[in-house]
Amino acid sequence: MRQHDTRNGRIVLISGRRSFCSIFSVLPYRDSAQAGDLKLDGGKQSTGAVSLKEIIGLEGVELGADGKTVSYTQFLLPTNAFGARRNTIDSTSSFSQFRNLSHRSLSIGRASSTQGSLDTGSDLGDFTDYDPNLLDDPQWPCGKHKRVLIFPSYMTTVIDYVKPSDLKKDMNETFKEKFPHIKLTLSKIRSLKREMRKLAQEDCGFEEPTVAMAFVYFEKLALKGKLNKQNRKLCAGACVLLAAKIGSDLKKHEVKHLIDKLEEKFRLNRRELIAFEFPVLVALEFALHLPEHEVMPHYRRLVQSS
Repeated sequence: MRQHDTRNGRIVLISGRRSFCSIFSVLPYRDSAQAGDLKLDGGKQSTGAVSLKEIIGLEGVELGADGKTVSYTQFLLPTNAFGARRNTIDSTSSFSQFRNLSHRSLSIGRASSTQGSLDTGSDLGDFTDYDPNLLDDPQWPCGKHKRVLIFPSYMTTVIDYVKPSDLKKDMNETFKEKFPHIKLTLSKIRSLKREMRKLAQEDCGFEEPTVAMAFVYFEKLALKGKLNKQNRKLCAGACVLLAAKIGSDLKKHEVKHLIDKLEEKFRLNRRELIAFEFPVLVALEFALHLPEHEVMPHYRRLVQSS
């Protein structure tokens, strides 16, 4: 191994019988101070890198700024985590259930730690388990204008007529009372989701499962209180970009086309969007592979409304 330069290539391990075993790459460690001194080929210094200070950040997401090294190993499961339960995990559903169980135990441990904090002024204990029907609950637009009549054999609901503006205002006020830590109104969250769907499906041709995954990422950020007026479109764009990479087999030109559309429709800076992808990934705790019960409700609504 020592006589070969392994810094700029892949290492492939095979057995004595020429059976494939493993493939990996070696990345030399550099802290952020050293990384900033690197130059591109030809001796020109990179001008595309965005300083972490220039990025509109996500509250509670810790990045390695000013030469500080941040470890995210607490978000990852060790490769041998499933060894003890190998005999009991024989399907995708049981695998997802076990991963969620392990993820919740890690989250509880992180909640008691003082590192990488969320907004300490908000009680997020009720929102650790994501509910895909919470923000799309059809009862939200009704607010106080709904009256439920229960009879011996049936139940009916009467909704008084009100102006759409009054109904929207009442819906947002009710939503704010229930979720005071969320800095965006419910109407704004739903408006951004409509823009995400239009861009992903009509402009880029992605299918409903990819859009559903983007919705899950976006709603998780909203329920964690990470969204605000300044970063809402960057978050929406990053969620669409991550969902497209995970849910579709994108070619290089397709990624470029998607970024071009996000830049155009959301009026974003391309450099900020690409740099914002990693903070969103950290805020999602690297959990991009979603269980079926989180994606399917969004998928059904997208199919029914198409």
